[in-house]
Amino acid sequence: MLDMRRMQILRAVVDGGSVTAAARNLGYTPSAVSQQIAALEREARIPLLERTGRGVRPTEAGQLLADCATAIGGQVARAETALADLRAGRTGRISVRYFATAGARLAAPALARLRREHPGVRAELRLSDPGDPLPEVKAGRTDAALVVRRRDAPPVDGVRFVHVLDDRYHAVLPHAHPLAAEPELRLADLAEEPWVGSELPGPCLDAVLDACGAAGFTPDFVMDSGDYATAQGFVAAGVGVALVPATGLVPRAATAPVLPHSGLAVRAVRDPVPVRSIWAAVRATAPRNPVLQAFLEALHEAAATAGASESTE
Repeated sequence: MLDMRRMQILRAVVDGGSVTAAARNLGYTPSAVSQQIAALEREARIPLLERTGRGVRPTEAGQLLADCATAIGGQVARAETALADLRAGRTGRISVRYFATAGARLAAPALARLRREHPGVRAELRLSDPGDPLPEVKAGRTDAALVVRRRDAPPVDGVRFVHVLDDRYHAVLPHAHPLAAEPELRLADLAEEPWVGSELPGPCLDAVLDACGAAGFTPDFVMDSGDYATAQGFVAAGVGVALVPATGLVPRAATAPVLPHSGLAVRAVRDPVPVRSIWAAVRATAPRNPVLQAFLEALHEAAATAGASESTE
């Protein structure tokens, strides 16, 4: 096998036109350069240089190896540059799964910041399948997944959870409802109301039921909508009231007390405040990834903005 270091020395000899010039450029002694060339000729089993007066010139084989050394040197330099870009997060790729209501308020602004600050990074954000995205995270098929998870949930082997946002639920009522006149509601104020269900079974519904149980009642669900936008449509039609997390509210103008969804009113609730916790799930054994770290930081910034906008609603 040919020694790459010796090939680079050969290239210096060919470029310099003599062993002496190569030794001077490399900081070696002429004897050391000659020894390395002799060793390379033994490896190649063919002469590489021929003397021409006080200098040398490459044989056909010598020129071939010198050209290869030049090409390899360029590839190594490009590899070093590419590695430096990866280490600094200037390039790379990231794959993220998110659920619907985390898209507009969290994933979208986080992706926008990532693109501004790391334009060389390729990002793939996809809506999670109906199933659990954690197996994809554990298997390394995706770098991160946004999930809703109870704070007291047991650990998951191979997965690390990074807290992103505590998403507070709000009461959504028809604008003409008597309780809409109140600036804030106790959760128990909704105990006798017909409810429009907006949650599928899982940690989101658990957050609603746990809060209602702490307030001393079980909601009377007169219908299930399966998603927040549809639930708000049923509430606007007067079917009942609903609890909807801040990230699931239909967008409205800042400081406007009424949603544009045909006369809806949104009110904060307390005693207790229902909350669902949103987390980023990442592989526990994954090596440090500057692109993933940049995305997580962007998520936290988006969550802080979402929390600030919620406080003004």
